[in-house]
Amino acid sequence: MDTPDVGIPERLAAAMSMPEQHAYLREKLSRRKVLASSFATAGTVGGIGLLAGCSGSAHGGGRSASRPLAASSAPVKVDGRLVAPFARHLAFGADPKTQMRVSWQVPLAVKAPYLRVGLKPWELSRKIEAEVRDLRTPSLSKKLPAVEQYYLHAALDGLRPGTTYYYGVGHEGFDPASPERLATIGSFRTAPAQAENFVFTAFGDQGVSYHALANDQLILGQNPSFHLHAGDICYADTTGHGEESDTYDARVWDTFLAQTESVAKSVPWMVTTGNHDMEAWYSPNGYGGQSARWSLPESGFDPKNAPGVYSFAYGNVGVVALDANDVSYEIPANKGYTDGRQSAWLDKRLGELRADDSIDFIVVFFHHCMYSTARHASDGGVRDAWLELFTKHQVDLVVNGHNHVYERTDAVKGGEVGKPVPVGASTDPTRDGIVYVTAGGAGKDLYDFPAGVRDSYEGNVDDRDAIESFHWTKSRRPQPDTVEWSRVRYTGFSFLRVEVTAGAHPKLTVTALAESGERVDHFDVVRGK
Repeated sequence: MDTPDVGIPERLAAAMSMPEQHAYLREKLSRRKVLASSFATAGTVGGIGLLAGCSGSAHGGGRSASRPLAASSAPVKVDGRLVAPFARHLAFGADPKTQMRVSWQVPLAVKAPYLRVGLKPWELSRKIEAEVRDLRTPSLSKKLPAVEQYYLHAALDGLRPGTTYYYGVGHEGFDPASPERLATIGSFRTAPAQAENFVFTAFGDQGVSYHALANDQLILGQNPSFHLHAGDICYADTTGHGEESDTYDARVWDTFLAQTESVAKSVPWMVTTGNHDMEAWYSPNGYGGQSARWSLPESGFDPKNAPGVYSFAYGNVGVVALDANDVSYEIPANKGYTDGRQSAWLDKRLGELRADDSIDFIVVFFHHCMYSTARHASDGGVRDAWLELFTKHQVDLVVNGHNHVYERTDAVKGGEVGKPVPVGASTDPTRDGIVYVTAGGAGKDLYDFPAGVRDSYEGNVDDRDAIESFHWTKSRRPQPDTVEWSRVRYTGFSFLRVEVTAGAHPKLTVTALAESGERVDHFDVVRGK
């Protein structure tokens, strides 16, 4: 029997917020009794259990949609000897010097999942019980099955700064410390107690592809201390309009996390939220799925309802992650969901970081572009909400995704060029303004720049005095712009490598690398005293 298509008609979805879409889909599925038939066909839990899994999520949080399995609704657990964990990924806790969060996945329900950790790979003496966050996704279109996913999380606290730890994940029947499982052991290093030189990497818009995998392996070769992912993580939601007519396949997450494991099992993979990451089935604000799959720092302004909004400090760099869905004019499905509280938190947090004598640089990353000329161009919503705050607190570097290209501005001050920053140049945010980087070439299909505008990058410079582009307005209409700030443009798969220098002369050396390893851009950020 064919599963009915339960998406919202586009004519309705275009005018609906995320909570309205969530309620519509839940009511429609319940009315058609799709849940029971879908899960009965798939041989998993019945529809009542699925509805119960999100019945308490009207506040918009994800934890009620991804709670530990209840005994009354848990499926029969398989023999653990037959199931191997996969898709390990790390993230910092609020303090990267002493906290790490380890997440992974199992294909079937298992008994007593746990993590082992120690200072040597053959001495994993500390054992920590894992939290299970399960996601049940019904068949949301005719050709997709219902899916049951099991995500496991362990919190490591009280770690030593600047120390390498070894860990293994397992469950009853699968002990990572046993001799035959030693190949599954992973490792990580905590942040140093005192600032020292290090490297981090960044990109957005990854998805699942050969190019995404190639970028991952090149990133691993940089030996980064952490990686920033500026949203649009896996593209299980292929259209990303924040509408229930979007095509959604939860199984893509399994493939993505398996693809990323080779890096993320040892490099903290710090993500924020893009428009493709709003998945309205799980919770009214669309973030229940993200809360199930990721354990991110709880230093954010509201980690339960806005998991992609947080900050952390590593060495002499303060990092701030933001959710631009909250302020976007282009895609307003979640616009205003924090009622201004995210921006108020941002103002406070940037002030705290700038007042901290141990912090030399502040890096902010989020999805929608503050300044770009490619397909989506610039989002006036993020400019209106945050540009003044970035200027006030002298943010040193802003990283975006959304446009699937590499594009880098000159130093922008007051919306105009404060100082030209050609390839290889240096800039001072205290005097010149802020450099904005769109690093959206992580692996998804690439975009083009406006007609007649050619790439301009290291070894292939084509400087232009002005480019005709646009920005999105509050009325959700594009407003034409003639921009002078577009300095470097590259329509290839790529990522950012940022080398941080500590000490008496701190510096950020920002480099863009193509998936071939070729350098396509580089510049320095040095703050005046």
